[in-house]
Amino acid sequence: MVPFLALVLLTVVQVGLLVRTRVLVTHAAREAVRSAAVGAGDGEVRSAALASADLDPRRLHVLVRRGGGRATVELRYVEATDVPMVGPLVGDAVFEARATMHLE
Repeated sequence: MVPFLALVLLTVVQVGLLVRTRVLVTHAAREAVRSAAVGAGDGEVRSAALASADLDPRRLHVLVRRGGGRATVELRYVEATDVPMVGPLVGDAVFEARATMHLE
């Protein structure tokens, strides 16, 4: 019974970490598009996304588009699932977020 309970507990921890990452990626997209909307360059937009959330820069891909009076930022982040026993069963998780804002 104890091994089963340990597996369930580790699964809950892994799901919690993935939910946290999802929230961070969404927040980073919002901050990045705010930066893009006021005229920041693509490097500054990426820096804004990284500064707003605790994300690994090597795993974050940022795409910035401007046109039609709007700025759109798309983020793609690959999160390693590394909780013992559970993480290897799930594999890496990919999170994507998109935000659009009028240019100022």
